Amino acid sequence: MAIAFIRTVILYILIIAGVRLMGKRQVGELEPSELVVSLLIADLAAVPMQDFGIPLLTGVIPIFTLLALTMILSVLTMKSTRLRVLLCGKPSIVVRDGKPDQREMRRNRFTVDELLEELRMNGYTDLTQIKYAILETNGKLSVLPYADQVPPTSRQMGVRTKDPGLPRVIISDGLLLKENLTAAGYDDQWLTRQLRRHHVHSPAHVFLMTVDELGNVYLVDGDTKEAKG
Repeated sequence: MAIAFIRTVILYILIIAGVRLMGKRQVGELEPSELVVSLLIADLAAVPMQDFGIPLLTGVIPIFTLLALTMILSVLTMKSTRLRVLLCGKPSIVVRDGKPDQREMRRNRFTVDELLEELRMNGYTDLTQIKYAILETNGKLSVLPYADQVPPTSRQMGVRTKDPGLPRVIISDGLLLKENLTAAGYDDQWLTRQLRRHHVHSPAHVFLMTVDELGNVYLVDGDTKEAKG
């Protein structure tokens, strides 16, 4: 029993390290080569995890080999455009000037239903609004509408706005993050005033509290009642 536990922990840590080496991507955003490596690592780890008659190194060495190969290929693809195209492919323009490019769609086995679904997910229902729709190498569809279909920015409208910056989490699930409070330039007295303002007695009763660089506070109490200030 102890051997099974130790082997599982070692393989788990090894797989987590491998996933971190491949970068912060979701499964749907993996390049084909990265997806293949992920599947192979999972399969290699499952065998020594279940069969105790197989030496642990039988699973560990191939995993290390795959990770090393992945790192080498990552460096090479950064330096070689041809290798990058070979391993990762290249983006395809599936909509051009409001019209689907049937040849590119057939080449990528991308159906009309899939195209319309992706456009709806991007907030567009009319193909005539689209200047370009590009099928990226990770399978995502990038939609570039015509200029007159793009919502105007505050600069274009002549409205001056202040950038609130990146909000800092002050309280997370009832836990006060003291270092974030100090880094934001506030103290315990300010926090107490904010809690009273939102009718909360203590940080333990707060699910989430953030503050941005303009001093705007966002607070959700433990009962999921939302408040902004």
